[in-house]
Amino acid sequence: MNVSLILIILLIGAFATFLAGDKLASKVALFFGLAAAGCSIVLLNHFNLGENISFINQWITQPNISFALKADGLSMAMLLLTTVLTPIIIFSSFKNDYKNSKSFYALILFMSFAMAGTFLASDGLLYYIFWELSLIPIYFIALIWGNGDAEERKKAVVKFFIYTLAGSLFMLVAFVYLYQKAGSFLIEDLYKLNLSTTEQLWIFLAFFLAYAIKIPLIPFHTWQANVYQKAPTVGTMLLSGIMLKMGLYSVIRWQLPLAPLAAKEYMYIFIGLGIAGVIYGSIVALRQKDLKKLLAYSSLAHVGLIAAGTYTLTLDGLRGAVLQMIAHGFVVVGLFYVAEIIFRRYETRAIAEMGGIRSQTPKFTSMFLILVLASVALPSTFNFVGEFTVLYSLSQINIWFAILGGTTIILGAYYMLKMFQHAMLGETNTKIFADVTFNEGATLVIIIAVLFFFGMYPKPIIDLITPSLQEILTQINRIN
Repeated sequence: MNVSLILIILLIGAFATFLAGDKLASKVALFFGLAAAGCSIVLLNHFNLGENISFINQWITQPNISFALKADGLSMAMLLLTTVLTPIIIFSSFKNDYKNSKSFYALILFMSFAMAGTFLASDGLLYYIFWELSLIPIYFIALIWGNGDAEERKKAVVKFFIYTLAGSLFMLVAFVYLYQKAGSFLIEDLYKLNLSTTEQLWIFLAFFLAYAIKIPLIPFHTWQANVYQKAPTVGTMLLSGIMLKMGLYSVIRWQLPLAPLAAKEYMYIFIGLGIAGVIYGSIVALRQKDLKKLLAYSSLAHVGLIAAGTYTLTLDGLRGAVLQMIAHGFVVVGLFYVAEIIFRRYETRAIAEMGGIRSQTPKFTSMFLILVLASVALPSTFNFVGEFTVLYSLSQINIWFAILGGTTIILGAYYMLKMFQHAMLGETNTKIFADVTFNEGATLVIIIAVLFFFGMYPKPIIDLITPSLQEILTQINRIN
């Protein structure tokens, strides 16, 4: 048994969902999503027992390309994030009616397949193929089933597609150059290269452009807010919960170990860019009147801090970044789902048109408040563990980085609680707000349970990811 089974399940699931027809599509997609999640947990158990669940097979002989999937603690953590969130996202959409739903749900599973492949691939060209494949389904999901004016939606989605594709081409050029030097795309062979300082700088920048757009980091973020707003909520969940983690993961897996001299030389610049994103995202979030846009800029602030943690090149920084990636994935999916629940009842995302919901549905209000508090890293929640570890790593580099990065807690608490106050409190709204259904409540409870469990007991994830992060740090700190 190896990790290729996950990809097979998700790919077969995508085709089976399409062939199932519109009536059964959502249920078939959920079945295969749950099957992939269950299989991931079984594989994790095999991995913890010391079994080799990686997969490598010669794919193309000329050029030398292998179908290589590496299962270490880091890739397993990201695989679990992908396969656990996918059925949650599918289940959350059951109350929505989508035209041509067989294509909609098939694209979700195909996107999950591509993202899982990106996290597992250990051959550079295979990794690039999965990276680009993940772009195709979200393009159609946002374009066809998105919100608002069709022409504006088309502009936003095409801009996103061109931005990410253009950045990725620089990464492809870097891989071609590395192949000419190593004669292989395998990550182990690329790690062995003895590149000059100048070569490492260009490789670093080529990867940075692809990853900075995907994450996104300022000033490469201009596509994000509009796409998050225009995409259907399922698409926004996939983008914010999983897809942006591809960029952060790739910084750790590919960029830093392949170009460590450049990473060390320009560390302060890239940490500064991450922290600038924290401050910028928080300030812009304060001014938002649309709930989805506010959450989009909030996400920009959080991923800026995660990126800053990765560029500290410390074990605490990398570990905190991975913990925060996983925590952010769950909390941001929960928050966007809350926005969707409100939209289903009020048909608006304007915060000013909400208010007075608490008196009609205290259960929903309580769950929303927990997600808000988790987002601002309240102690005992998963986000606190990751955020504290990242801030500690920043303090090891320069105390001012930690102080400036810590503004995410202050500013985040201000704009999130202010949003909650305007959206949920006040006099009873004249519009009726029906209480959450079983499906809606179950989805939120699962997310909240994950956030509290790992907030109180993060040891399983820390034990899973630490050995592979130590190996990556050894590679970063090697003598060139």
